[in-house]
Amino acid sequence: MYKIQTLNKISPIGLDHFERENYEVASEIINPDAIVVRSFKMHEMEFGENLKAIARAGAGTNNIPLDRCSQNGIVVFNSPGANANAVKEIVIASLLLSSRDIAGGVAWTQSIKDEGENVPSLVEKHKSNFAGCEIKGKKLGVIGLGAIGAMVANSAIDLGMEVVGYDPYLSVDAAWELSSKVKKATGLETLLKEVDYITVHVPLLESTKEMFNSEKFAMMKEGVKIINFSRGALVNDDDMIKAIGEGKVSTYVTDFPEAKLLGVKGIIPIPHLGASTAESEQNCAVMAVEEVKDFLQHGNIQNSVNFPACVLHKTSGDKRITIANKNVPNMIGEITSILAKYSINIHDMLNKSRGELAYNIIDVDGDLTDEIISELQNIEGVVMVRVII
Repeated sequence: MYKIQTLNKISPIGLDHFERENYEVASEIINPDAIVVRSFKMHEMEFGENLKAIARAGAGTNNIPLDRCSQNGIVVFNSPGANANAVKEIVIASLLLSSRDIAGGVAWTQSIKDEGENVPSLVEKHKSNFAGCEIKGKKLGVIGLGAIGAMVANSAIDLGMEVVGYDPYLSVDAAWELSSKVKKATGLETLLKEVDYITVHVPLLESTKEMFNSEKFAMMKEGVKIINFSRGALVNDDDMIKAIGEGKVSTYVTDFPEAKLLGVKGIIPIPHLGASTAESEQNCAVMAVEEVKDFLQHGNIQNSVNFPACVLHKTSGDKRITIANKNVPNMIGEITSILAKYSINIHDMLNKSRGELAYNIIDVDGDLTDEIISELQNIEGVVMVRVII
């Protein structure tokens, strides 16, 4: 029986996908085979020797120590696309919030609650203070065209906007999801210079940290509106506040409030609600659970952030070996030579690599003794060996 630890409140609908005859699931489990987590910060957490996988019920994995996991052969999964519709909907809402001063108008209307019968006349007198513009016919720049960015781009097209997209790493699968009406920007600077609205959907990396700064703001049109539901650190907050004050940026909608951003006219702080829907939490939990099950039961890896995708459907062989190793020459030769030495017949084999790591799935016949497993584990560069029956 596999032991699964949960570190946050995970959707019961997702956890129900763990069959109770094969899995023990609880928050207090010691030395689990896998962990399912949402936002719990794991960097200071000690891992038991049985831990094989961590699944994030969501997209971001900044709360997980990826380097330490990779060194110990622990596969880290996320749930890309499971929360995409939830984020897309709130981005579309933010396009409207940034165009029509709905938030300011609502706050002002609440402030006149004691005016009694004068409320209707006051509303008519002051409503022009909250007038805005329509998004139809305006140009939206979408930076990052993954699951969320593509959905935002397509929905904006449906709302009558002109959409320009930029993603130097656009995958073939993502491209298929895009409307043919989405125009491709020749470069980031070109996009920044021509659009009225910008929404960003890229991961936080060293190369993207504070990608929105004074230099980038200077390239933009006067009065541009910026929407950020990816990561707060993509934006230099001090530069943003200055750009807001100078009118270069008319509105900034962020899902990542910091104290310095609060109370600044033109900044709409949203309390990290991007994926906060019941449907999104369920979808992410189901995807995370299914990834863990496929890995623990079959050794397959899908949607990992530190290991290569590697899926081999078992058609023959009575046992399966999975081996994670450093991506260096002659590893396959060393592995197969040990199996041959003990007359272990290989029926099927798949090897994939990603950066500094590689992963192997090997279906075999024969008695995999402790001696064989020990020799495989002692190959220099091997970080994990599992036998799945």
